[in-house]
Amino acid sequence: MGVQRAQAGQTPADGSSAGAGETVLANARVVTPDAVLRGAVLIRDGLIADVSAGPCSAAGAVDLDGDYLIPGLVELHTDNLERHLRPRPGVDWPRRAALAAHDGEFASVGATTVLDALRVGSIDDRDSGLGDYAAGAAEAAAQLRALGLLRADHHIHIRCELCSPNLIAEYDRVGGDPRVRLISVMDHTPGQRQFARLEKYVEYYQGRKGFSDAEMAAFIETARRLQIAHERDNRAALAERARARGLIVASHDDATAEHVAESVEIGAAIAEFPTTAVAARASRAAGMQVLMGAPNLLRGGSHSGNVSALALAEAGLVDILSSDYAPASLMLAAFKLAEEVEAYDLPAAIACVTANPARAAGFADRGAVAPGLRADLARVYHVERLCVVRGLWREGTRVL
Repeated sequence: MGVQRAQAGQTPADGSSAGAGETVLANARVVTPDAVLRGAVLIRDGLIADVSAGPCSAAGAVDLDGDYLIPGLVELHTDNLERHLRPRPGVDWPRRAALAAHDGEFASVGATTVLDALRVGSIDDRDSGLGDYAAGAAEAAAQLRALGLLRADHHIHIRCELCSPNLIAEYDRVGGDPRVRLISVMDHTPGQRQFARLEKYVEYYQGRKGFSDAEMAAFIETARRLQIAHERDNRAALAERARARGLIVASHDDATAEHVAESVEIGAAIAEFPTTAVAARASRAAGMQVLMGAPNLLRGGSHSGNVSALALAEAGLVDILSSDYAPASLMLAAFKLAEEVEAYDLPAAIACVTANPARAAGFADRGAVAPGLRADLARVYHVERLCVVRGLWREGTRVL
């Protein structure tokens, strides 16, 4: 089938121009849900109107010169905004400027939908005074959105530190925002989950916060005390709030079958970064989507010494990839998955950063190059370990 025109019929083989208000992206390697085809995509009224194989010489068509055309990336868990808000310890950046830079960075790597992971609750007294951090970041996003200054479609993922005494108070400042779609429940107490190896916990926090050995020991003792005092009650309170608003719940760093059972009990639909193969298999068996870190997959292993995302992928246990702390990792990891893991061809690998996270977050209108869906599209030049986004469209409007 040829690319359809606004009027009845199809674009003729001789390449007649598309109708007014339409955009044709031609001469692309189009990654559809099932195949990679050399062809063209017609955009009309912000939606994908048609996808066709073969040459297209429609007047005014954008020639993609053989680059890949894929859905815009969908990111469910990025800590990148925090990095822009606080680029160095003790350095607080203006919120709107930080958000604009964060948005531009994600546009540059092909993301059109971003769930900004905003932390609520803390087990570190040095973070006291940041109680309005998540609410303030959400307000900055609302302001930039109202001004039409955001390239990606931003929503909110609330990261909830279960052992924090101030968790629920901070959550309630932002939990009613209509952009909140996802909450994740986290327990970073040393000696379990992400930090089952205590030496990795010490390495991470001393490097990040500059603790002396004495300060580190006191921090570990405080963390363990807070877990006993707050984890159970906070978990129950968050589950109640998620049910009341119909929010999607994600577990975080589950390591054992018992952890997975706790996550199932509170209705978790996504297993974020399971730290063992046992937890990943139990999560999948429980019907959860397994989300792993793209940096882990690219590096060939976890920086915390936990299970390798590549090993889980080879077992067919990776449904979603997240850039976590490195936006540029998302696209690269998807191509690596297709190139190195037999269980994933390119459409299946691209789905791990597009269709699968879109569905997991409740977006039915995006995530694939298919007629009727939003024209969220990324033009990608890829060779070896290099991906360069050469064009980005959100709802049919070019934003990069």
